[in-house]
Amino acid sequence: VDVFQAWCGPCKTVVDLFRKIRNEVGSDLLHFAVAEVDSIDALEKYRGKCEPVFLFYAGGELVAVVRGANAPLLQKTILEQL
Repeated sequence: VDVFQAWCGPCKTVVDLFRKIRNEVGSDLLHFAVAEVDSIDALEKYRGKCEPVFLFYAGGELVAVVRGANAPLLQKTILEQL
């Protein structure tokens, strides 16, 4: 989940990375979503920040968090979680 502020917008630079990985591993294993923190109370702790935050869930549980648009770390985290 790409967690973003309304004034900042979702991290568009990472979308291509997610598409590439999803094409490689298959669409059944990897799902990508964006969530605006101002409209979701459960994400309140991520408000007021200008760096991108990516939340990784498996089986309904938060399993990893990556802060910043660090493509190599995002790719590593995705592949480790898969």
